[in-house]
Amino acid sequence: MIKFIENLSIRRKLLLTLVFPSVISLLFASIFLVLLEISEFQKNTRDDLLTLASIIGNRSTAALLFHDTDLAKENLDVLNALPYVQVACLYDGRGTIFVKLSKNNDEKFNCPLSIENEKSRFDAANLSIVQPIKDKAETLGTVFIYANLVDSYWRKIQFTGLLFFVLVSVTTLTFFLTTPLLRLISLPIKKLLDTVTEISDSNDYSVRAVKVNNDEVGVLVDAFNALIGTVEAQNQSLTWAKDRYLALYDDNPTMLFNISKSGLILSVNLTGAKQLGLVVDDLHGRSIFHFMPSDDLPIMHALVEDCLMNPLSIHKQEFKLVCFDKRFIWVKATAKLVDNENQQCSLLVVFEDVTEAHDLTETIIYQASHDALTGLANRSEFDRRINQLVALRADGSENVLCYLDLDQFKVVNDTCGHLAGDELLRQLGDLLRKNLRKNDFIARLGGDEFGLLMYQCSLGQAFQACEKIRDIINDFQFCWEDRSFKVGVSIGISSINTTSSNAVDLLKEADSACYAAKDRGRNRVHIFLPDDEELAQRHGEMQWVSKIQRGLEKNSFCLYGQPIVSITDHHEKMHFETLVRYRDDNGFIIPPGAFLPAAERYNMASALDRWVISHLFEWLAYKPDFLENLSLCSVNLSGVSLSDEIMLKFITEQFSLWAIPTNKICFEITETAAIANLSSATKFINHLREQGSLFSLDDFGSGLSSFAYLKNLPVDFLKIDGLFVKDIVDDEVDLAMVRAINEVGHIMGKKTIAEFVENEQIFNLLKDLGVDYAQGYGISKPVPLDELILIKPFTPA
Repeated sequence: MIKFIENLSIRRKLLLTLVFPSVISLLFASIFLVLLEISEFQKNTRDDLLTLASIIGNRSTAALLFHDTDLAKENLDVLNALPYVQVACLYDGRGTIFVKLSKNNDEKFNCPLSIENEKSRFDAANLSIVQPIKDKAETLGTVFIYANLVDSYWRKIQFTGLLFFVLVSVTTLTFFLTTPLLRLISLPIKKLLDTVTEISDSNDYSVRAVKVNNDEVGVLVDAFNALIGTVEAQNQSLTWAKDRYLALYDDNPTMLFNISKSGLILSVNLTGAKQLGLVVDDLHGRSIFHFMPSDDLPIMHALVEDCLMNPLSIHKQEFKLVCFDKRFIWVKATAKLVDNENQQCSLLVVFEDVTEAHDLTETIIYQASHDALTGLANRSEFDRRINQLVALRADGSENVLCYLDLDQFKVVNDTCGHLAGDELLRQLGDLLRKNLRKNDFIARLGGDEFGLLMYQCSLGQAFQACEKIRDIINDFQFCWEDRSFKVGVSIGISSINTTSSNAVDLLKEADSACYAAKDRGRNRVHIFLPDDEELAQRHGEMQWVSKIQRGLEKNSFCLYGQPIVSITDHHEKMHFETLVRYRDDNGFIIPPGAFLPAAERYNMASALDRWVISHLFEWLAYKPDFLENLSLCSVNLSGVSLSDEIMLKFITEQFSLWAIPTNKICFEITETAAIANLSSATKFINHLREQGSLFSLDDFGSGLSSFAYLKNLPVDFLKIDGLFVKDIVDDEVDLAMVRAINEVGHIMGKKTIAEFVENEQIFNLLKDLGVDYAQGYGISKPVPLDELILIKPFTPA
């Protein structure tokens, strides 16, 4: 059945889809309706007869009590109006028939002689009703009704049949009205099918299906036409490809060779012949090995062997070909074993000219290991060479690493610009390359720094060679436009031997030695030695760089204070100098002498100054009582901060942020820092003094021209250098220096502070000299800020 339906046309399938559910629906609806009608009729009839039997029983109570048969019969006559009631009887209390109503003389429709075992029941088309008649607890009689429902059933079936006929008629009418709509679906599909059949029979892909409507079938027609268009285009492409195959073979930009197992050229395209400088006919029968340099012949032989050993794989290799004019070209060969028409095996080899790419790769490799400006090796290549030497140090050979840093290069760069600086580096690069030993290796490490590796060389030999290089550079005259310059070089030397640990440490050693050469006056050669105190100090400073940075990030620094007391006025409020300490990971407090040199040398002093100022101002802001009793708080500033415009802005913002009175802060600057940045220091001091802050000149007297510069520095306090103060009791020269500084300071309207006041004798002598303030361990040692108390002189610590 299913197979039969599958082979039907779409139109018949659509008709069957319409008819089948309608017929099934009508059939099930009719059966359900008949059963429902009969069931409902039976229920209603039984309920009606039970009700009538109850009424008749109630009305017949008196008739039974008084044996009035006429009244009882009159009550039963009510059932004559019901056509399906055949017999009705009224029994007395003894169970005998008291009155009887019969519409049919058929014996099967008689009342039962005894009602004692009778009950109400429904038997197919017959319904029996038994209704007792009671007066209180006494049974007076029984009503029995017998009904035959055959005629009634038949009338119900006739009604249902009529209804089914109406439904069939409506369904038939709907079917005929729907049939034209089905054509709207089946007709476009049939036309599409006719088009498919036509294309299949004629192979004419230019035929297109006709689009009838813009519905889903219309979309299908558009898709079909597009697909046929694609097939038509591909068919044409295949035809064109077939026609152009031979032309494309010859015009292919790659070289196509078909060679025998022994290497004889069986065929070649025009591109291959042209690249080799010959014509196709000249190449036939010649060996491909004839066009290869001798050092690449094993590579080609190996390629042929690989193809023969693994015929299903594609094999690639890169080598050189020698053209007819002796020119070399780099090719990338792709080869595979193929079968010819005569079932003989040969190799199809495609040569791609990669000469340009190969040259570019070599250029990139060269640029990756060389400096573009000087042509010397770069830092990466230099590191690789150092690592090679470190790896070979176990052989006992001694090699040397030199670190060269040009002196006065910045003068050329800043005076004449970067073009002049680049030209200077190029000329120096050539100069260095020409004056090296034969096997030595030099590289530009970056900026004006160079690295030199001396192979099989002792430290003594290296020192002599570096001195020669230093002299050559020192004698070199660089001319740019109408100006000429001389530069020098500082060189650090580190030995690469069996005790060397790694490349990083070697570079650090050479770098440290180079900086030591610069510190000693530049244009020098310095050898790194493990027990060199100067290098050890610099190494320690370099280690402090990371600690300082970490300390600033994690607030590992802490603030101390050392009181400054008035020598004459014992009622003056608290005056102290703020000092910074470092708390290490174990909680130990480290004095500033350990880390301040590193901070100043490696440009971290300004950051440390900002940390001190911000944390000091915050501490004062949360100590209003302390701030009220504070006369003056001194804060040290490094020389770098004096020329830092950002620092000036930062201090102003901190005053505003923490609402610190500006007249309670005194900034201390060293005499040497102020003199080194005189114009910047003067501008810096004037700006903050205009806001109300005070300034103190620290370590006064240590400079060679202290008094000469003092007139140009608008400071409020002079701090007499403690080197003069500590020995004034025993040294008359120091006493005279302190007296002179104090008198000049007072003449210029500045107050004086003596440092290093270690005992009461010094204090009393300073009092006699008229010095205003004293500070030192004899007064009080530095303590954490929270432990500061007002000191009354003199109470020796």
